Amino acid sequence: MYIGRPLPRVEDDRLLTGRGSYTDDQAYPGQAWCVFVRSPHAHARVVKILSEEARHMPGVLAILTGADYAADGLPPVDHVPNPLDMHDITKRAFDNPRQAPHWPLARDKVSHVGEPIAAVIAETLEQARDAADRIEVDYEPLPLAESLCLDYAFGDAAATRGALARAAHVVQHDFVSQRVVNCQMEPRSAIGVCDQQGYKLVTGCQGTVLLKAMLAKIFQTEQMRVVCGDVGGAFGPRTYLQPEQIVVLWAAKRLGRPVRWTSTRSEAFLADFQGRDAAIQAALGVDADGRILGYEVSLRSNLGAHTVSFVPPANFRNILTTVYRIPAVSLRVQGVTSNTVPAVPYRGAGRPEAHHVLERLLDLAARRLKMDRAEIRRRNLVRKSDLPYRTPMRLLFESGDFAGYMERALEIADYAGFAERKRKARRRRGLGMANYVESPVGAPRERIELRVTQGTIEIIAGTQSSGQGHETAFAQVAADQLEMPIEKIRLRTGDTAFVKSGGGTHSDRSLRFVSTLLVAAGRQLLEKGRQAAAAKMEVAAADVVYQQGSFRVAGTDRAIALLDLAELAVEEDFNGRIPAHPGGCAVCELEVDPDTGAVEILRYVTVDDVGQAVNPLIVDGQTHGGIAQGIGQALMEGVALDAANQVLTGSFMDYGFARAENLPSFETALAEDPTAGNPLRIKGGGEGGVVPATAAVINALCDALGVDDIAMPATPQRVWSAMRNRQA
Repeated sequence: MYIGRPLPRVEDDRLLTGRGSYTDDQAYPGQAWCVFVRSPHAHARVVKILSEEARHMPGVLAILTGADYAADGLPPVDHVPNPLDMHDITKRAFDNPRQAPHWPLARDKVSHVGEPIAAVIAETLEQARDAADRIEVDYEPLPLAESLCLDYAFGDAAATRGALARAAHVVQHDFVSQRVVNCQMEPRSAIGVCDQQGYKLVTGCQGTVLLKAMLAKIFQTEQMRVVCGDVGGAFGPRTYLQPEQIVVLWAAKRLGRPVRWTSTRSEAFLADFQGRDAAIQAALGVDADGRILGYEVSLRSNLGAHTVSFVPPANFRNILTTVYRIPAVSLRVQGVTSNTVPAVPYRGAGRPEAHHVLERLLDLAARRLKMDRAEIRRRNLVRKSDLPYRTPMRLLFESGDFAGYMERALEIADYAGFAERKRKARRRRGLGMANYVESPVGAPRERIELRVTQGTIEIIAGTQSSGQGHETAFAQVAADQLEMPIEKIRLRTGDTAFVKSGGGTHSDRSLRFVSTLLVAAGRQLLEKGRQAAAAKMEVAAADVVYQQGSFRVAGTDRAIALLDLAELAVEEDFNGRIPAHPGGCAVCELEVDPDTGAVEILRYVTVDDVGQAVNPLIVDGQTHGGIAQGIGQALMEGVALDAANQVLTGSFMDYGFARAENLPSFETALAEDPTAGNPLRIKGGGEGGVVPATAAVINALCDALGVDDIAMPATPQRVWSAMRNRQA
């Protein structure tokens, strides 16, 4: 059996020895290089682009602008930001006259610093850069603008106001989930090709099928192919079509030769889609025993210059009450556009924000009541006896031992001994906890094929990896279903030449969907193989049994191996939902240096129910990565802008994020309260690490400092100021 074994990832040998194949590793004969001229203004009218001198520089093949794009009859990008299952949210960018269309190259005005306004194509990268430096743009700066594009209410406002009025205590606070940069290892890159076979885009992404559909709509052709090789991190923003991908394809069509572009790190800080960025006002009412009576929340989400996605506020709504029983809820969600880079789903996509607010308010309520922080949670958790439980947000929990996860995490973290550790500590020590549950959905469509070919079983999947270990985990599932050695399983993804449909990787969806399809396809392949083997051996199919890779005539030694039935193939397609609710608890213990405000995380414990763990080693890796991102946001990360929206954090010298030296060795444990929602009981393990992390860390920090709250990122300067203010 392979399922449940912590096997080292089969792809790591290739990736760690430099044999990975990323977009920038590719080369095409006759390729040209693209460099973008980007706006230095957050909001300005483009009066004139002066490019004549640059056009005559050595090696320059073309200088393209938004006017050229429009002259070729190509449309702006229709991102269709509505979540497909959110029928209540109806406003779209193109329905709102106050919102400008998203052109790949800005035309009349620019809407954020770093927005591309011209593309220089040259024989070499150096020639393209030199020419781009010679282009002058005449701008007319405009005041910063903000436009309301989404206004949505949910819940019973009157009942919630009544509950808050009856409450013995009401704790309220304003929270900010600051904007963060998507710090993936591999910079974005794209290569456009246009030849007799049609268009081809080579790019690192989270789903080739979606990009193909969007590009086919822009270029008005079905002769569109999208190819994605290895991807060095994605976390959500690489799901979406971005301007540079369109421009290299368009330029390749115009020039009749391949055109390539790779982002610099400086460009990435200015132009890559970013995450988070929400302001939240919340009030929680509890009775004298600490039981929650009502919860009133207002979310204002900064979507950036273009409405690429409404998923973060939609997810915030879905998971608002998290793991707690809350009888009265009122929520208002507003989305605004602003002169900043578009903000899109970033690991957790709205769920970390919702958990942060509620877990912080529970700590405030416990402090007001002089109640143990674990006890106030025990009194409000959705219990196993409550299942199936439908939340006020209409989610249905059919499994989940939320109290059990918390008790186990507290036991591992030695919560009972913390008071003594705090008393003996020489520095300010604090402990924080946060319970969580997820509501991963994602794209509803997925498809796989199983093929017997060249002595292997080939899986063709519509989803694809950006570092999650699909080549290993998918092979473990298929190997068990087919009773085959894992070495005989091969995964192919990331090319619309053979991937016909699929939703890509995001939202903890990939293994849950693919394993469901693999179970069905495995049965289908074995039945089809049984019929083929029976025909070859000239016996009735009922007399053929399958075991460990071979079809055998029962009671004889006559057999045919499955791998000898070449060209045997089946396919499975699914369009719908496979609900699952991963959950767990995180506990953070830390100390603060009273002289400098520096925070040291001493211990971080997490108990996660990911369902059945196909590969616990991969789950641990995913959990560790998510925790690091959550700790980074809590203590270090944050895009800084000045009053004119100029970027002050434009490099890794200026932008803080968690490194190994900032982190302890995480203590992770797995639990499972089985789900009946899919045959292998898989819930998902890609986002559990990040969802409770900021709440656990800030709860611990506030406990150490004895303050109600501290804004993220809780940098040493902020922590030091909080200590001084409290003393004053």
